[in-house]
Amino acid sequence: MPAERICVGAITGAFGVAGEVRLKSFCAEPAAIADYGPLFTKDGSRSFVVKLTRPVAGGLGARITGVKTKEEADALRGTELYVDRARLPSLPDDEFYHSDLIGLQVLDTGGVDQGRVVAVHNHGAGDILEIAGPARKSALMLPFTLAAVPTVDLAAGRVIVDLPEGLD
Repeated sequence: MPAERICVGAITGAFGVAGEVRLKSFCAEPAAIADYGPLFTKDGSRSFVVKLTRPVAGGLGARITGVKTKEEADALRGTELYVDRARLPSLPDDEFYHSDLIGLQVLDTGGVDQGRVVAVHNHGAGDILEIAGPARKSALMLPFTLAAVPTVDLAAGRVIVDLPEGLD
């Protein structure tokens, strides 16, 4: 996958029997997934133009190019959808694309290395950084809030975290 593509959603299965798919959008405004032009599979081997049809439980109903039957839609279940980064809007200084955070070095406020950000999760209540490092037995899950992560320095490739008592 080209490094300049960002995952903006995934196909979670078929919707109905006429080839519609159910999409899970990772965009701040879910319907924006259809605004960025063609979406690509992770390996870039396929592209889809998305036309949203309706909100559905757990996501959005959509028609995508090349999919005409329920079976074709079901075959795409789990397919992540990527867009060229250049097509995405610029973000304010205090917002970040998840892909920009993954891989950043994590230091605590005293400068002690805590590992690296290996994933960013969001289960509906806000973003959570998953931090792993050789000194950790298990990954640290830290809320991505200003209190817990006061500094994000993309240019330096690091974040500074203020670990709550007992998490260090």
